[in-house]
Amino acid sequence: MDNLNPVWLRFLSSLPVSPLAVILGITVLAGVIMSVYTIPAESEGILLRFGKFIDKVPSGLHTKLPFGVDDVIIVPTQRQQKLEFGFATTGFTNPDQISDAPVLEKSMVTGDLNSALVEWIVQYRITDPEKYLFDVRNPGQTLRDISESVMREVVGDRTVDETITIGRQEIEETALLRTRELAERYQLGVSINQVQLKNVNPPEPVQPSFNEVNRAQQDRENAINLANGE
Repeated sequence: MDNLNPVWLRFLSSLPVSPLAVILGITVLAGVIMSVYTIPAESEGILLRFGKFIDKVPSGLHTKLPFGVDDVIIVPTQRQQKLEFGFATTGFTNPDQISDAPVLEKSMVTGDLNSALVEWIVQYRITDPEKYLFDVRNPGQTLRDISESVMREVVGDRTVDETITIGRQEIEETALLRTRELAERYQLGVSINQVQLKNVNPPEPVQPSFNEVNRAQQDRENAINLANGE
């Protein structure tokens, strides 16, 4: 008969106390451990009971029902996050920060039918974690799609010279307003804080020629200024 019992059951049987009492004690201890959790300082917790939203939980030490009855999703609501388009930095913690195809993402066509390589950053913060988690499927990717669509629309309304040189600030401001509008319309639960252009260049095969044109224009302006000064 002993050969049919598991090793742990034979061990419990050799104890001076009842095996049932030991199992009950272990269960209670596990329940107590599973009931206590901590929300970090920069975050809020979304409390779910059997998968249904119950409450928002502030940062600090809290308790919940154990054994899968309650579940908590931690959302970094006080941390400013960013999305990178056309490039990728290392050491990121936000899984939505970078794209799988940054080269395709930054390739755009301007309003005068020229090509440009546009890299930019969107900075945002999660303001309504309930909407962010439950109102939109994959909200991080949705925000990326919105931002890319807006940037292509804004760049497509301007010439290549405006995109690369004098129109950068206007592009940033227009893209920021448009992205905010769409984020609110889709109820993403986020606040868009900034849209910032990084490197904006012509395609690599024509970059030397473009740089020569820029240098020629600068030389021309310098010559005019010098002549006016004399």
